[in-house]
Amino acid sequence: MTAETDMIKLYSGRILALAADMPHTTRLDAPDATVKKRSPLCGSTVTVDVRLSDGVISAFGQDVKACALGQAAASVVGSALVGLSEAQVQEGRDQLHAMLTAGGPVPAAPFEGLEVLEPAKDYKNRHASILLAFDATLAAIAEAKTAA
Repeated sequence: MTAETDMIKLYSGRILALAADMPHTTRLDAPDATVKKRSPLCGSTVTVDVRLSDGVISAFGQDVKACALGQAAASVVGSALVGLSEAQVQEGRDQLHAMLTAGGPVPAAPFEGLEVLEPAKDYKNRHASILLAFDATLAAIAEAKTAA
């Protein structure tokens, strides 16, 4: 397969559609925590707002400035977060990381849509951007719990 064919596969129509239809792009007025994470390699940034209630995410907002891969990941992750606990978010992040770096399976529900990013496993320079939505959300959860 040529490099051009690999890039076409990497930026599939599904990835571009997810990037174009990102949920929860309105920032929260009164979040329990806000965290901005940046990938130093590519400069992608994800800022998330979370509100927690009884240990689960009750409200979520995000501002994503990333490549299409990071946007697609944020789209899938963002659509699944409300109602999840920190442990569930961490499990999704761990499964995505394993899929990208260790040949692990596609993340389990509610993050199964991340399978669209399987072709990115061969592009290590994109992994940090793909993981940003999870990393920012987990940091925001930790900050919200500390502030509570």
